[in-house]
Amino acid sequence: MRVICDAPGQTCNRLWTYVTSVAQCVAENKKMVIIFYDWTIEDFPNLLHCPFIYFPLYHKWYLERGNGWNNYKGLTWKITHNKTWDKIFKFLGFTKGWQTRTDTRYLQKTMPQLQMIFRPKEEIMQKAENMVNNLRQENNMVIGVHIRRGDYATWHGGRFFYELEDYHQFMLTVQNLYKDKHVRFFISSNETFDLKVFEGCQCQRFGHEPSGAILDLYTLSLCDRIMGPFSSYSRWASFIGEVPLCFLESKNQQFTEESFSKIVDFFHFENGKEIFDW
Repeated sequence: MRVICDAPGQTCNRLWTYVTSVAQCVAENKKMVIIFYDWTIEDFPNLLHCPFIYFPLYHKWYLERGNGWNNYKGLTWKITHNKTWDKIFKFLGFTKGWQTRTDTRYLQKTMPQLQMIFRPKEEIMQKAENMVNNLRQENNMVIGVHIRRGDYATWHGGRFFYELEDYHQFMLTVQNLYKDKHVRFFISSNETFDLKVFEGCQCQRFGHEPSGAILDLYTLSLCDRIMGPFSSYSRWASFIGEVPLCFLESKNQQFTEESFSKIVDFFHFENGKEIFDW
């Protein structure tokens, strides 16, 4: 039985941490334990109640009380960033899931099962499907745009930080690439801004809703194309939805149809392009 003992980063980092082990369990009929799971776990009932995945019991009697989740996140960070605990976990034979990302043996073979296990709760999927169906009327092409700024202003020296006007230009360029289609854009962002900044582009987005990050994530996974800066977020949406993705690598980027390709594992696109581990 594999025991996942790390908790790297935010939600999509966690999903990438789990997925290769889940795929192996499906393929080899094995079991696993996730000790430190993400606070969005309630949004993934199939994962939470998967018969071969076990979670510690403190989920019910501690986390749902008072300030339990915030305390848990703080405790998780302290334990998973501690050399003594690292030695204990290693002695016990536990696994750091983040280090399993190169194990691609079973990802494609078990994709239908993975898509079911990592499917969010139905109310989230219903909203996501309604949004994309509304955008896709009249045979429109729906392109998901992941706008991440915030911490990207300093991450790697701001290399992948773009102004809203930059995103606007990306969208206009891609819209021209598919000028023979009716292009509509779904905007995924945790920022508040007026969609009028994207003049000449027909866009929609969700407002502030519970499970907003997961709702945006799985709406992206239903689009026809996705574009956004380097991120495990859009990478997961492309992988789990089998949707072609294009990373935004520079402000002057040009696009062709070949710019978009599906993510097949954490480090590779379907077209063979390798993704540098930022």
